[in-house]
Amino acid sequence: MVNNINQLLMQVQAAHDAADWSSLIQYLQQLILGVDSEHPEIVKNREYLLTLALSMLEIGDFQQRWEITKVLTHLGNIAIPPLIDILKDEDAEEELRWYAARILSEFQHPDAILPMVELLKTDEDEELKAIAATALGQMGTVAIAALSELLLDEDTRLSAVRSLSCIRQPKTIAPLLSVVQDPQAAIRAAAIEALSSFHDERVPPVLLNALDDVAATVRRAAVLGLSFRPDLRETLDLVTRLQPRLYDFNLEVCCVAAVSLSRMGSDDAAQQLFQVLISPNTPLPLQLETIRALSWVGTLSSLEYLQTAFNQITSEILWQEIVTVLGRVQKPELTTPAAEILLQILRCLLYETLRERPASLRDAPRTLTQHPATEIVNIKSAIALSLGQLGKMQAIEPLISLLADSNASVRLHAIAALKNLDAEATYQQLQQLANNATLTPDLQQGIAIALAEW
Repeated sequence: MVNNINQLLMQVQAAHDAADWSSLIQYLQQLILGVDSEHPEIVKNREYLLTLALSMLEIGDFQQRWEITKVLTHLGNIAIPPLIDILKDEDAEEELRWYAARILSEFQHPDAILPMVELLKTDEDEELKAIAATALGQMGTVAIAALSELLLDEDTRLSAVRSLSCIRQPKTIAPLLSVVQDPQAAIRAAAIEALSSFHDERVPPVLLNALDDVAATVRRAAVLGLSFRPDLRETLDLVTRLQPRLYDFNLEVCCVAAVSLSRMGSDDAAQQLFQVLISPNTPLPLQLETIRALSWVGTLSSLEYLQTAFNQITSEILWQEIVTVLGRVQKPELTTPAAEILLQILRCLLYETLRERPASLRDAPRTLTQHPATEIVNIKSAIALSLGQLGKMQAIEPLISLLADSNASVRLHAIAALKNLDAEATYQQLQQLANNATLTPDLQQGIAIALAEW
């Protein structure tokens, strides 16, 4: 072992003398990362190795600096003082100070806290201050006391809140609660966002109060925070409390409210989403979000609301979104109802005379009222795709009928969907229909193409 270490030490020195920085980093990593850091030979040469590592940190490019950080962290606390010196040096390169802050955060040592705090108080470089704030957050509970003190200073309060939000320990709840009424909206929003990660009885009242904050960023943070507490849906009547935010002045808050209501997983939440969806005054982005939200609610009524909306709205974009989200339903008990809704839409296409249909379809009415969406290629293709994703065998006949469509894209989507059903049973049915002389030429051709593509 000693011989190996001495050999690596010689290679390190040779690489340094030759200015072969890549090899130097490689040998340093082998020496520091691959050997017990408390080995006598390593301990004896630790200061020398530290000097080499620091020189690489100063002169290396970004990637080389990234690699050498591993060496510095494994050298132990001996690296802390010189790294602090780099951090304090206002004339040093910004990227070098960034690396110093990042490495110091890895040590989680009390000696590294004060320099970070001082940097937050005095440095004018906002990017470097953000890095220091993140580094303090990564230090964990050892930094909470120092960060709590920074909350007292208006100039450092926001950075301190952001640092505390990175720690995610219950001990940060009290200091974060102390700033939820701060005059600065950014501080209120950051504090509420951080508090939302805790299931603590002190937090929900704060979130409810923030729903009516004058700042949209704060309202958004509160709405999002409450979305993670469906367990309090009935206790706090969250659907009623969140519903007004669907009509917020800020569109982003409205969209987040739709997502939050979807997480409540209740019929009354679905009803509120439906009302927003069908309102003629609702902006298109919010309508799209409510369609997705209804599919996430995960109740039968939420799917029925999507079906009703499909028949009431007149937007091709919304039609397609409804059809798309129905195909993404994953709850086992809802996949069949979702498929039935899609099939009811698709059956509007089946208006050919009885003799033009496969025998299995002849029990359908001669004519059906057509929904305008069924004549739009993208809608028909999306229906086929969604039926294929749901994989229900009751879709086989309607999908076969789509093989007669005049549009190649619709036919290809129908073939792809049919392949997602019971492949063997579907193939057999296509083979049987291929010999049916009563089919229309278009359907015969479509079936032939499907068999060829199988």
